[in-house]
Amino acid sequence: METQSDPQLASQTGQATPTDFFPAASPKTGGGISPNPPSSLGEDTASYLSSTSRIAGSPARSVLRFGIMQTRVTLLDGAVYTCSIEKRVRGQVLLQKVCDHLNLLERDYFGLTYKDSDNQKNWLAPAKEMKKQLRGVSWNFSFNVKFYPPDPVQLSEDLTRYFLCLQLREDIVSGRLPCSLATHIVLGSYTVQSELGDHDPDELGCDYVSELSFAPSQTKEMEERIVDLHKTYKGMTPAVAELHFLEIAKKLSMYGVDLHHAKDSEGVCIMLGVCNSGLLVYRDRLRINRFAWPHILKISYKRNNFYIKIRPGEFDQFESTIGFKLHNHRAAKRLWKVCVEHHAFFRLLSPEEPPKKFALGSKFRYSGRTQIQSRRASSQIARQAPYFLRLSSKRYTMSRSLDGDATVSPTQTLSGSPAVVAPPVADCRTLSGSDRLTKHKIPRHLEEPPCSG
Repeated sequence: METQSDPQLASQTGQATPTDFFPAASPKTGGGISPNPPSSLGEDTASYLSSTSRIAGSPARSVLRFGIMQTRVTLLDGAVYTCSIEKRVRGQVLLQKVCDHLNLLERDYFGLTYKDSDNQKNWLAPAKEMKKQLRGVSWNFSFNVKFYPPDPVQLSEDLTRYFLCLQLREDIVSGRLPCSLATHIVLGSYTVQSELGDHDPDELGCDYVSELSFAPSQTKEMEERIVDLHKTYKGMTPAVAELHFLEIAKKLSMYGVDLHHAKDSEGVCIMLGVCNSGLLVYRDRLRINRFAWPHILKISYKRNNFYIKIRPGEFDQFESTIGFKLHNHRAAKRLWKVCVEHHAFFRLLSPEEPPKKFALGSKFRYSGRTQIQSRRASSQIARQAPYFLRLSSKRYTMSRSLDGDATVSPTQTLSGSPAVVAPPVADCRTLSGSDRLTKHKIPRHLEEPPCSG
């Protein structure tokens, strides 16, 4: 599909200098002007008593008191972390607190999610004030993997790989990461070895595998075959078992794919998946198209339409733009943000510079470190391997299809957030040259040349 070039689609890009991950936030504070330092101890005491009596009943004091929010973060192992935080601080402050609580250094791959007023999952933006993101919703969050590393072996610490394993186990059991029966059995056996150690019927009992969860539809036959494999892993350490687990999981077709409901130009219901390699299109559980990041020139949205501009193919003369229609404007913007962040993290050498103050379009940019910067920082970690406890997975029943519909038993809730569920939407249209779009332009000097086929 050919479209005319629109000069309004051009975005300003620049080479950003590498910065430290999550620089210290500078939250605004209220509460009046600080007095001049007293000149003596007597003046100091008098000033303290008088100012305390005035501030205690002042409106500014109430603002500060009511500006503190109690946050609740569900971790990947199901534990809950709570802390008090000022409403005006940026999202990076809460993420920093959670990572410090977990003793996690390789934190670039993780993020916090929350549910908006439409009960849709959103990623907490690290560079934006929290009170501007959570308007009219509870301050409940989930700690999840945001960017799934293409090669988990390159992670420096076992702790990071353990959290990635926890996320993948949840993805598998919830149905977001479909597996064959054979894959379920192999991954389940490594999970048992990692969490329970060597096979010992005297210590573990005869039915120990039935207490763990490995698949959406877990059968007795599957559990018996998992036990047979588990018997062969004697002497394997938990860290090695998790490495084997990740080596298999990373090859699954839906590994690290963030799904979004949409419709194509013919009004057919599809799902758009964002991952480290690009944008994927699914119909009836099958992948029907793939747009790699090197082939995408621009990603943009307008109203509830989402567009990608594709580089000309070998036999094409002009660039083409493909459009999809989502449920509403917020869904289109949410998908656009996920694409911007995934492209920046996996493809760029360093984050893009923020747009100028009076620039057109959205000011949103990925603000964290890229994968290249994260790997460079991970290689400089000098601490000894931290000690941590691996918690056993608890059994719960759940069924989920690829489109995200799910039912969880009341015995246990999942840590994290379920897949996005969107209502039906209208069909899509082709981009017209007169449309002004919110866009993200991919810097040409950082792109790989298009690959054949």
